[in-house]
Amino acid sequence: MSRFAPALWSVLIYVIAQALTFVAAFRINPFLKESLIYVPPQSPESIPILPQPLPPTPPGQTPAPPVNSLGPILLYFLILIGVLGILLFIVPVSALRMLLRILFGVLFSWGTFILLILWFPVAVALPAAVVVGLAWFFLTRVWLHNIVMILALVALGAVFGRLISPWTSMILVAVMAIYDFLAVRFGYMLWMAKKLTESSTLPAFIIPHRASDWNGNLKQSAFTKLTDEASFERKYSILGGGDIGFALLLTSSTYFGYGLNPSILVAGLSLVGLLGAYAIQTFILKGKPMPALPPIAVLCLIALLIVRFC
Repeated sequence: MSRFAPALWSVLIYVIAQALTFVAAFRINPFLKESLIYVPPQSPESIPILPQPLPPTPPGQTPAPPVNSLGPILLYFLILIGVLGILLFIVPVSALRMLLRILFGVLFSWGTFILLILWFPVAVALPAAVVVGLAWFFLTRVWLHNIVMILALVALGAVFGRLISPWTSMILVAVMAIYDFLAVRFGYMLWMAKKLTESSTLPAFIIPHRASDWNGNLKQSAFTKLTDEASFERKYSILGGGDIGFALLLTSSTYFGYGLNPSILVAGLSLVGLLGAYAIQTFILKGKPMPALPPIAVLCLIALLIVRFC
C-alpha cells in the first residue's frame, strides 16, 4: 500500500486544491463588484502577447493590474527561476536559509490573505494571514507546509485566472510543461530541489509514504536528504507546486472564460494527467523523477479543445 500512498495523497491534495479554487472563483466577481475594482472583459480565445491598451475605467472604479498578456508573465517567471538558480549556485544555502524562509513565510501569508479578504474585512484577514505565515515559519511540520502551499496556490490560481484568458493560460501551462520536462531531464530541477530542501523551503508538496509521517519535521534528515535517497528508501515524495498551481490557474481562467461545466472538465482531465504521471513513474520509470506537468498539460489541452469545438 505504501507504494501507492504518494499517488493517493497527491490526488487528495489535488482535489482539495481544485475544490477550493472553485469556491474562491465563485466569490471573486462579487468581491470585485463590491470593491469597485474594474477588470476589462476579454475574449476566451484571446492570446495577447504584449500588454494592450486598457479600455476606459468606469467612473468610481479602480482598474485591476494589467497582467493579462502572456509575454511579461513568461518573462517574469523565467527571470525568477534564473535568478533563484544563480543565487543557489553562488551563495551557500546556509547564508540563504533565513532569507528564503522569510520570503516563503511572506508569500504564504499573502496567499492566505488573498483568500480570506474575499469573505472577511481586512481587520480579520490580515492578522489571520500573519498568524499562518508565522506558524509556518516556526512550526516546521509537513502537514502545515502542505496546507499553506494549497492556500497560496489556490490564491494565485483563482486571482490570476480572473485576469488571464483560458488560451493564454493554456499556452503558459504548455511552456511550463516543456520547461518542467527539460529541467527534470537534464537534472536542473533535482539540483534545485536538493538545494532548497537544505533550507527547509521547498516550494512543493511533501507527500509522506506513511500516515504517521504527516507530522514529520521539515528539518529532519529524512527531509533534508530526500533527493539523495533511492526511491525505495524514501519516507517522502515530492509533488511540485507548479504541477498543481498551473492547473489551478487554467481551471480558474476556464471558469471565467467559458463557465462552470467546461472548467469542471478541465479540472477532471487535469487530474487524469496527474494520475498518468504517477503511472509512468511507477510502472515505466520505476520510481525515477517524473515531471508531472507535461501529462497534465496534454490532458488540459484535450479538455480545452473539447470545450472549444464540441
